[in-house]
Formats: sequence, structure tokens, C-alpha cells
Amino acid sequence: MAKVITELNIGEILGATPVAVVDFWATWCGPCRILSPTVDELAVELEGKVTVAKCNVDDCEDIAAQYGIRSIPTLLFFKNGALADRLVGVVPKELILEKIAALED
Repeated sequence: MAKVITELNIGEILGATPVAVVDFWATWCGPCRILSPTVDELAVELEGKVTVAKCNVDDCEDIAAQYGIRSIPTLLFFKNGALADRLVGVVPKELILEKIAALED
């Protein structure tokens, strides 16, 4: 299961592994509900290697604003705690894995 980001734990989550992926979503967002199972699958498959987390934009408006989230779902990719890449919208699992692989090199 993906970790849940809050204002209190974001630094800890982003620093847990060299690569982290954060799904910015909301409960009312249809495309977010489509992408959510893929994010959960990745969290299980990559456990211990890559941190996979979710950030509800309604609960964490400041975090969403800090990273310039304008559309959801948005996936942000972090390397060593720094923003490295992003994908917006419902995207295939293979594309997410490609972005992760590029950061692991």
C-alpha cells in the first residue's frame, strides 16, 4: 500500500529511499480513481526499493501549491528528495516504471 503524505511526514517519506513517487489525487477525481490501483500495485512491487506515496490535494493544499499541482492526478518523481520529473493524467504503468528506471541509474 502506498504511504500517505501529510504536512508532518513529507520530508521523512521523500527521504526514505533514493527514488520516490508521489501521486497527487482527490476523492472526487474520476481519473484519480482510475490511476489509484496502478499506484497501489507499484507500492507493493517496489517496496523497499522505491517509496510510493499518495497526497490528497484537499488535505494538503500547501504541499500541492508548493509543487505547482494544477491538474490531478499528477505523479511527481523525486531523486534524493529533489523533484526530478512529473507525469499528469492517467498514464500506463509501463511509463511510470520507465520514469523510475531513469532515476535509478
